[in-house]
Amino acid sequence: MASRDPVADLRRIAFLLERANESTYRVRSFRAAAKTIGPLPVTELAERAAAGTLGELSGVGDVTARCIAESLAGEEPVYLRRLESTEGTDLQGAAARLREALRGDCHSHSDWSDGGSPIEEMALAAVELGHEYLVLTDHSPRLTVARGLPPARLRRQLDYVAKVNDALPEGFRILTGIEVDILDDGSLDQEDELLVRLDVVVGSVHSKLRDESPRMTKRMVNALANPHLDILGHMTGRKVSASGEGDRGHRKGHTRPPSSFDLDKVIAACVEHGKAIEINSRPDRLDPPKRMLTVAVEAGCLFSIDTDAHAPGQLDWLRYGCERAALCGVPPERVVNTWSMERLLEWAAGHK
Repeated sequence: MASRDPVADLRRIAFLLERANESTYRVRSFRAAAKTIGPLPVTELAERAAAGTLGELSGVGDVTARCIAESLAGEEPVYLRRLESTEGTDLQGAAARLREALRGDCHSHSDWSDGGSPIEEMALAAVELGHEYLVLTDHSPRLTVARGLPPARLRRQLDYVAKVNDALPEGFRILTGIEVDILDDGSLDQEDELLVRLDVVVGSVHSKLRDESPRMTKRMVNALANPHLDILGHMTGRKVSASGEGDRGHRKGHTRPPSSFDLDKVIAACVEHGKAIEINSRPDRLDPPKRMLTVAVEAGCLFSIDTDAHAPGQLDWLRYGCERAALCGVPPERVVNTWSMERLLEWAAGHK
């Protein structure tokens, strides 16, 4: 396949980012990379791409290096393809349609762990928002700071949820679940017997977030291979300032940087095992970052757009996740919580 012009591709990306009113730092990164590689022979760039040393050039980062390598291989860079595919799209309209398609939320917390409201209040708020289901995912025992549920308390919660469901409006149901800690070796922080009983299991990393990339990668891949896990929660673990990244990408800075891991290996494990990546809608998370989300879309991943709500009003944060999903071209049919409750439960049960 004939090589494309990587300089032209980088400049086109910068142009489209500017037209979309994206942040200045992002535009500059692509223009700087184009300026750096412009005078260099294509043969040198090709050798560097093959050796994985493009990032050693001044002004070339991981994202721009990937774009250059794809262009040299004759492929339209994934980043550019995403921008071109959404060019002229009514993103607000696309986000609104995606929000209308969501039937529930797969990540929420109650006052049984670190949420601020009883299960009944969370459920009634979900009913008012038009949900058909809400997955209750209080924390697992290792997260003591969040009052994680040891096995005995989780069993009591399962009995309690069954009683609450009997009193809720017809057509709505609380689904049982957990946000289970992914432990250092990739195992899950709850008894297998209980994980089998749950409708949906979200697995998240909450400790040693600064682990070296190989260790974190192995930890996440092992967890994704576990038949009890259904959704990988807030995959980078990052925190951003309260204003976060706006719908135009104006990043205000990290309050906690993202974890380091091999994105391609983690995404490949998601695809291999049929697991979903969470698009976490919390304004202080907005996780995964858009560049990672775009790679996951291209790889054919499944997704779950969730609020990670700790209070009833936060259940209305789904729109933030829908905006990011629409911007990155996430197909609605690959969002598991656009599915009926029956299909969602069948999908999750198929992992066990």
